[in-house]
Amino acid sequence: MLGLAGEDGARPMTAQIEKEGGPIWFFTAKDTEIMKNLAQDHGAIATFASKSHDLFATIHGSLVQDTDRKAIERLWNPFIAAWFEKGKDDPKLVLLRFDPKHAEVWIDASSIMAGIKMLLGFDPKEEYRDKTGEVQLGR
Repeated sequence: MLGLAGEDGARPMTAQIEKEGGPIWFFTAKDTEIMKNLAQDHGAIATFASKSHDLFATIHGSLVQDTDRKAIERLWNPFIAAWFEKGKDDPKLVLLRFDPKHAEVWIDASSIMAGIKMLLGFDPKEEYRDKTGEVQLGR
């Protein structure tokens, strides 16, 4: 999910990451809500949940429109092409660059074992404390 800081309406987006630490790339269209509210360099928040729901993250950073044609060529794929009738030259096409700065990460601590421990009188929050973290990213 990707949204602008201070705005309602995060949207599901397909992220593309080329290297550790970012940037994270997103293709979108000019007529989307995120583009209507995007300032020159805007704070943004991306959220992530792994397919198995055992890892979650919130990533804070800045979001800008990027017009680098080489980046568009490099990142283009059939899944993106399906959304743009005129391909890489579609006038609606926008490439967004998300530069991550800070992330919060959680490992899912809910499990059958946690439930059993709770029934036996153990505090599940104690074990959960080791399953969260904050990470400084980017510049």
